[in-house]
Amino acid sequence: MHPSRIRATALAVFLCLGAAALLFAEGAEEKAAPRKVNINTATEVELAYLPRLGAKVAARIVEQRKEKLFARPEDLMEVKGIGEKMFLTLKPYVTVSGPTTLTAKVRSSSSASRRSSPPAASKEKPASAVPVGKGR
Repeated sequence: MHPSRIRATALAVFLCLGAAALLFAEGAEEKAAPRKVNINTATEVELAYLPRLGAKVAARIVEQRKEKLFARPEDLMEVKGIGEKMFLTLKPYVTVSGPTTLTAKVRSSSSASRRSSPPAASKEKPASAVPVGKGR
Protein backbone atom coordinates (compact mmCIF):
# COMPACT_ATOMS: atom_id res chain seq x y z
CA MET A 1 0.00 0.00 0.00
CA HIS A 2 1.12 3.50 -0.70
CA PRO A 3 2.17 5.55 2.41
CA SER A 4 -0.27 8.40 1.63
CA ARG A 5 -3.15 5.93 1.39
CA ILE A 6 -2.16 4.45 4.77
CA ARG A 7 -2.11 7.93 6.34
CA ALA A 8 -5.52 8.77 4.84
CA THR A 9 -7.02 5.51 6.12
CA ALA A 10 -5.53 6.04 9.59
CA LEU A 11 -6.89 9.60 9.67
CA ALA A 12 -10.38 8.40 8.70
CA VAL A 13 -10.30 5.74 11.44
CA PHE A 14 -9.24 8.29 14.06
CA LEU A 15 -11.97 10.71 12.99
CA CYS A 16 -14.63 7.99 13.24
CA LEU A 17 -13.37 6.91 16.66
CA GLY A 18 -13.31 10.53 17.86
CA ALA A 19 -16.88 11.13 16.69
CA ALA A 20 -18.03 7.91 18.37
CA ALA A 21 -16.30 8.93 21.62
CA LEU A 22 -18.04 12.33 21.59
CA LEU A 23 -21.45 10.75 21.03
CA PHE A 24 -20.82 8.23 23.80
CA ALA A 25 -19.74 10.98 26.21
CA GLU A 26 -22.90 13.03 25.55
CA GLY A 27 -25.10 10.00 26.27
CA ALA A 28 -23.18 9.25 29.46
CA GLU A 29 -23.69 12.78 30.80
CA GLU A 30 -27.46 12.53 30.36
CA LYS A 31 -27.62 9.16 32.11
CA ALA A 32 -25.20 10.17 34.87
CA ALA A 33 -27.40 13.01 36.08
CA PRO A 34 -31.04 11.87 36.23
CA ARG A 35 -33.42 14.74 36.87
CA LYS A 36 -35.43 13.66 39.91
CA VAL A 37 -37.32 15.30 42.76
CA ASN A 38 -37.50 13.51 46.09
CA ILE A 39 -41.10 14.17 47.13
CA ASN A 40 -40.27 13.39 50.78
CA THR A 41 -37.57 16.06 51.15
CA ALA A 42 -38.09 18.65 48.37
CA THR A 43 -39.15 22.19 49.13
CA GLU A 44 -42.25 23.75 47.56
CA VAL A 45 -40.03 25.53 45.04
CA GLU A 46 -38.31 22.28 44.03
CA LEU A 47 -41.68 20.52 43.72
CA ALA A 48 -42.92 23.32 41.47
CA TYR A 49 -40.11 22.42 39.00
CA LEU A 50 -42.16 19.36 38.05
CA PRO A 51 -44.15 19.60 34.81
CA ARG A 52 -47.77 20.84 35.09
CA LEU A 53 -47.31 21.43 38.83
CA GLY A 54 -47.84 24.87 40.34
CA ALA A 55 -47.33 26.44 43.74
CA LYS A 56 -50.74 25.39 45.12
CA VAL A 57 -50.30 21.69 44.38
CA ALA A 58 -46.70 21.85 45.62
CA ALA A 59 -48.00 23.26 48.92
CA ARG A 60 -50.57 20.43 49.11
CA ILE A 61 -47.79 17.87 48.65
CA VAL A 62 -45.82 19.40 51.53
CA GLU A 63 -48.94 19.38 53.74
CA GLN A 64 -49.68 15.73 52.90
CA ARG A 65 -46.04 14.85 53.62
CA LYS A 66 -46.27 16.41 57.11
CA GLU A 67 -48.98 13.88 57.98
CA LYS A 68 -47.21 10.85 56.52
CA LEU A 69 -44.17 10.43 54.26
CA PHE A 70 -44.78 9.03 50.80
CA ALA A 71 -43.88 5.33 50.67
CA ARG A 72 -43.94 5.15 46.87
CA PRO A 73 -44.36 7.67 44.04
CA GLU A 74 -47.92 6.46 43.32
CA ASP A 75 -48.97 7.88 46.71
CA LEU A 76 -48.89 11.32 45.05
CA MET A 77 -52.31 10.51 43.57
CA GLU A 78 -53.77 10.94 47.07
CA VAL A 79 -52.99 14.68 46.85
CA LYS A 80 -55.86 16.84 45.61
CA GLY A 81 -55.12 18.00 42.07
CA ILE A 82 -53.00 15.01 41.07
CA GLY A 83 -54.89 12.36 39.21
CA GLU A 84 -53.70 9.39 37.21
CA LYS A 85 -53.09 11.42 34.05
CA MET A 86 -50.99 14.05 35.83
CA PHE A 87 -49.12 11.38 37.78
CA LEU A 88 -48.09 9.69 34.53
CA THR A 89 -46.57 13.02 33.46
CA LEU A 90 -44.74 13.39 36.80
CA LYS A 91 -43.60 9.77 37.21
CA PRO A 92 -40.27 10.03 35.31
CA TYR A 93 -39.19 12.90 37.59
CA VAL A 94 -40.38 11.65 40.99
CA THR A 95 -38.62 9.53 43.61
CA VAL A 96 -39.09 8.84 47.33
CA SER A 97 -35.41 8.36 48.17
CA GLY A 98 -32.12 10.01 47.31
CA PRO A 99 -31.37 13.65 46.61
CA THR A 100 -33.35 16.10 44.51
CA THR A 101 -31.39 16.69 41.30
CA LEU A 102 -33.93 18.64 39.25
CA THR A 103 -32.74 22.26 39.09
CA ALA A 104 -35.09 23.93 36.58
CA LYS A 105 -38.73 23.84 35.59
CA VAL A 106 -39.61 20.97 33.26
CA ARG A 107 -41.99 21.96 30.49
CA SER A 108 -44.34 19.23 29.32
CA SER A 109 -44.59 18.82 25.57
CA SER A 110 -48.38 18.59 25.60
CA SER A 111 -48.82 22.06 27.09
CA ALA A 112 -46.88 23.65 24.23
CA SER A 113 -49.23 22.19 21.67
CA ARG A 114 -52.26 23.50 23.57
CA ARG A 115 -50.89 27.03 23.73
CA SER A 116 -50.30 27.28 20.02
CA SER A 117 -53.16 28.92 18.19
CA PRO A 118 -55.23 26.89 15.76
CA PRO A 119 -54.72 27.64 12.08
CA ALA A 120 -56.80 30.54 10.83
CA ALA A 121 -59.82 29.54 8.79
CA SER A 122 -59.69 30.58 5.18
CA LYS A 123 -62.15 33.35 4.31
CA GLU A 124 -61.98 32.78 0.57
CA LYS A 125 -65.19 31.65 -1.06
CA PRO A 126 -65.13 28.66 -3.35
CA ALA A 127 -65.50 29.40 -7.07
CA SER A 128 -68.84 27.57 -7.19
CA ALA A 129 -70.46 29.73 -4.48
CA VAL A 130 -73.66 31.50 -5.44
CA PRO A 131 -73.85 35.10 -4.24
CA VAL A 132 -76.48 35.73 -1.60
CA GLY A 133 -78.32 39.00 -1.27
CA LYS A 134 -80.51 41.21 -3.46
CA GLY A 135 -79.10 39.67 -6.62
CA ARG A 136 -78.73 42.73 -8.77
